[in-house]
Order: sequence, then structure tokens, then C-alpha cells
Amino acid sequence: MIRYKIFVITIASFLVATASCSNENLEDTPPEVSEPNPEPNPNPEPEPEPTPAPVYTVDNITDTYFGVAGEENASKWGPYNVHDPSVIKVGETYYCYNTDVSFGSDVRPGIQIRKSQDLINWEFLGWAFNGLPAKGSSYIQSQGAEPFNSLWAPYAMQVGDEFRLYYSLSSSVGRLSAIGLATSSSPEGPWIEKDLVVTSAADGSIQTNAIDPSVVVTPNGEHWFYYGSAYDGIYKLRLDPATGLAMVNGDKGVRIAQRGFTNGTVNGNIEAPEVIYNETQGMYYMFIAYDWLETKYNVRVGRSSDPEGPFLDINGLDINTEADNAPMILAPYRFNDHSGWQGVSHPGVFKDGNGQYYMAHQGRPGENRFFMVLHVRKIHWTENGWPIVSSERYANVAQTDISESDIVGSYEQIEFGYRVVPGYANEQTSPDFQYSVDLELMADGTINGEAVNTWTYEAPWLTIGLNNGETNYKLFVERGRDWENKVESTILFSGLDNNGTAIWGKKVD
Repeated sequence: MIRYKIFVITIASFLVATASCSNENLEDTPPEVSEPNPEPNPNPEPEPEPTPAPVYTVDNITDTYFGVAGEENASKWGPYNVHDPSVIKVGETYYCYNTDVSFGSDVRPGIQIRKSQDLINWEFLGWAFNGLPAKGSSYIQSQGAEPFNSLWAPYAMQVGDEFRLYYSLSSSVGRLSAIGLATSSSPEGPWIEKDLVVTSAADGSIQTNAIDPSVVVTPNGEHWFYYGSAYDGIYKLRLDPATGLAMVNGDKGVRIAQRGFTNGTVNGNIEAPEVIYNETQGMYYMFIAYDWLETKYNVRVGRSSDPEGPFLDINGLDINTEADNAPMILAPYRFNDHSGWQGVSHPGVFKDGNGQYYMAHQGRPGENRFFMVLHVRKIHWTENGWPIVSSERYANVAQTDISESDIVGSYEQIEFGYRVVPGYANEQTSPDFQYSVDLELMADGTINGEAVNTWTYEAPWLTIGLNNGETNYKLFVERGRDWENKVESTILFSGLDNNGTAIWGKKVD
């Protein structure tokens, strides 16, 4: 800036000197009048700070990030090293809080914080805590163990002028964990630890693991708390809205969701409940993570008219029965010419202030499952009130009109099948990618040129009819980025078939 100012002054002096020389031989040239020097402004306006260019754009976010992985590069992490995100919007800024992770290296504990204006370029702000919170640590130590040197699965919310940050702290002793609460007057901190909300112990009692918190606020102001991973499933309990702590001290809650079993072994993990109230639908929705976080991790949904449940799946089954539930709205997937994305769960659901819901989650590239990239997807709602997510990550693509003629063309389609693999990390070594297949929507209204399979379009819904109309379902159509092929804008679709199976697609020609 200093050199720039000197340069401008020098040019201005040169122009004045040149003008004087060119006029000195002209007749009737009026004499120069010296303007008095203006009085200096005692309160000069500060020069505006230049707006920095975004570090990360849709064109330079990569699947892997060897060059910035370690903690010494934390300021450059942006959307990288994100696991178990919780996102809130404050004013025009989104804040993301997530588990303490780093690819290929140890990382300091404290809950990572990022912010963004556009859900694409994320600025790493640092950590909420300078180490492990004292109350959570003391609880685990009181049980004769040492806590892990990392905090997991935070949940952030705003209550009036107060920001609440729930954290999870666990240990190497099975089910010895704690969920605590810290508060601040700012989404960026500083954070003050208040107390523990719920704990669990390896004491032989029936309870789930006290990690993975979520809170929903009802229209009449009740606060309900959901948590849990493995063991006895997902639990709920009521909070005191004034404090953010359990309404009844020591309340562990009761189970509200679990999974099925095969030959006496649970069909994979169930954890990370995220519950929202959709006022348009008049329903509470519980998004749940199934299976192992590095591979088969996927998202299931149940809904209820009451925050206490029961939450039912798309087939009307109580998700608290010993069964796996549909719909599965997101699972490991692989479009053509890409290594795919696995570990795509632990959903963080939030709104943009204008009624649009989004789901944030981590994605682990197929080429190396230890990288963790923040994904954000739009949520849409089927005509019968079930959430679906966009088939591609959010990229702020303009939503211009899509005509019937625009729909005609070649697509890559993914139909989300599922293979039950009982167990956890040792058993679920494969992500079970759902692969894309070619699909042609013909101008004559047929699919792949087969007269028994047809399509029609009435914006924003693409209706698919199979086997002469024996099967019909609708897919939501929108514009979005083709991340795999680096195409700025294409046509996407997503929806559920009659059985609650998710179907995705993107136009490639």
C-alpha cells in the first residue's frame, strides 16, 4: 500500500508539471491560484480492508490433501480434516464445529471451528477449547481411566443470545464417556464449560454410549436431547431450556432407536442422531448414521409427530424395534471415472434462514479412506414428506428454469442397494459402493429406448414409469455441479422409489 501511494503521488506530480510547461507560452493564461491547504481531518476514515479472495473454490477443492494435512498447516485446512460436523448460521455466516482429526498426524484436542459465507470456502478459526474440558476429564478419571486426547462429535446451537456447544469425550474403556456443555456469547468463543449433561460407564447397566449429542427445540419451547452410539442404541431425555442441562439431574434417558441383528450379531453400528423439527411438514425427523464410519457409513431417517416418538420409518415401522430401517438417503457411491466417496454419514442438518435445509457430512475418498472432506448437500422433500439429498455436493449453481427438452439426454444413475454386513470395523472392510449405470431419457418419452419404461416431467419432478406403469416414482430435478467431471452446471435428480430406495442421477450429455 505504501509503494502504491507513492507511485500515485509521483504520477500526479508529473501531470501537474507537464500541464504547467504546456501553458507557459500561451497568451491570456490566467495566473495560478494557490488553493489553501485544507485542514487535516482529525478523524480520518480508515481505509477499507481489502476483501480477501476465497482460498477454496469449487475448482480447487480436491479429494486428497497431502500438502496441508498436518496441524502445522491448520490455517489452510478449509474444508479438509472435517469429521462429525455440526453447522449453525449466525447472521450471514455459517459456523462448523467438528471432531478433532487430522489426516496422518496427531492433532491437539479442543473441537475445531470453521466459518463460511457460502458453504464452499471455509476459514479455519482454531479450537473451542485449549485442551480437554476439565469436567469431562475428571469424570473419566474418577472411573479409573484416562480420556482420549481428542473431543468428538460436537453439537452447536443458539438459544437467545447464548451459544451452546455440546462435546463428547470418551476413553479406551468401553462405554466410559461423557457429554458436556460449554457456552459463549459468540459463536467463535471464548467458551466456558458449564457441566456434564449425561455420562455412561462400563458398569453393567443397560445404556448406550454417551457421545454424539443433538438437541431439538419444539414450537412451545421444550428442549429434547438425543445421543448414543452402539451398545443400546439411541437415547432421548429432556433438557432444562434455561440451562441446557438435563431437566432431571442424572437422567440417562430411554432408548428411542436401535438396529436389527443377524445370527445374534448387530447389523452394524447405529449412532449420531440428528433431530430437526420441520415446521412446514409439522414433523420431527431423526437422521441416523448406520455402519462403520470409514467404509459403509450411511444415513437413515425416521419421523414422528412428537419429539418423544415413536419415530417411524417409511414403511411405518417403529425405528426402536430390532430391525434396520428405510429410507437410506445417502450411502457410499461411485460415479464413473472417480474413486467414489465412502464414510458419508454423521449428518449435521441445518437451515439457511430462507427455509432451505442442508445436510453436512464427511466424505472419505475411495482412493484413501483416511482423508476427510466436508460435504454439504441440499435437502429436498418428497410430496409425502420424506427428505432426500442432492446427488452432488452444493456448489451454489444458479437455479435457472429446466424445460422438458433440457431433460432429454444421457445420465449416470445410482440406485442405492444395500448389503447387510453384521459387525463393525473388522467386518465392514468394504464400503459397498453403489455404482452408477448409464441411463438415456429419450425425446419420445421412453427410457433407454424401451417402450415399457417411460418418463414425464413437470417441474421440478421427473416421473419414472417402469414395466408399463407397474412401478412409478418421482425424482426432484435441479441444477448442480458435476464434481467428478468438473462441469460447472448440469442437471441432477434425486428421489425415493416406492420402497424407499434412494435414486440419484446426473446428466452427462
